Amino acid sequence: MKLFNYISAAGPCLGVSIDGKYYVAETPLSSAVTDDVIAGALSPADIKPGAALPDSIRFAPAVAYPDKIICAGLNYKDHAEETGGEAPKQPVIFDKLTDSLAAHMQDVPAPETVRCLDYEAELVAIVGKEAYNVSVEEAEECIFGYACGNDLSARDSQFLSNQWLIGKTFPAFAPLGPLLVTKDEVDAGHLNITCRLNGKVVQSSNTEKMIFTPAEIFSFASKYMRFYPGDLIYTGTPSGVILGKPKGTRVWMKAGDVVTVSIDGLGELTNKIV
Repeated sequence: MKLFNYISAAGPCLGVSIDGKYYVAETPLSSAVTDDVIAGALSPADIKPGAALPDSIRFAPAVAYPDKIICAGLNYKDHAEETGGEAPKQPVIFDKLTDSLAAHMQDVPAPETVRCLDYEAELVAIVGKEAYNVSVEEAEECIFGYACGNDLSARDSQFLSNQWLIGKTFPAFAPLGPLLVTKDEVDAGHLNITCRLNGKVVQSSNTEKMIFTPAEIFSFASKYMRFYPGDLIYTGTPSGVILGKPKGTRVWMKAGDVVTVSIDGLGELTNKIV
């Protein structure tokens, strides 16, 4: 099933996508978002497509209220190498704060203090069950679905210390969506992933090149923190980021740039830098 959140006069609402078209989701709840389905308050059988939504729909993030946003760094060998590193022996974990979430077609303000703004196209796994210290097999069972994500990064802030957080969690630096696709419709290990900047392809790869699978990242992180339904796991980006280009040739993103992340079966996530 392909779900999404959109903004109505009443606030965030649940929608369902069928054959590339968007519909109001009719459910027994008077107000519902994807989070209600993830947490089990609604089952997919409760969801029926209602009225078609207009092209001018205003999306909300594919998950509205995650407890945490966890990210894996350097999870593609070619990306690790292009940035001067080596493939890690275990997942490299950092986080973004939940108020960095952004929706499809939401503008991303370029921070005044940032010169080196970069994109990172990523597959995002959505947690569907509470999990702590779980095996890889158990982690796989706990994944609800997947979405497109962009781990926007301020490189000049990211490397002020060996902790990456302050370069990763500016407002709107975690675009997510537009769709949340249940895992039964997704082969997470074999998905083409692409990033376009102003229409030009700058990243093109496949999730089969990940060093650690989403379930392996999830299992590893669960040894150190408890996960809840709706939590997000950004699973790393392939090569092609601006940071990976030779010094002197890097043209960082700026106001007016438009960045789009595309992943097989998950749609396209587009944001404009302002």
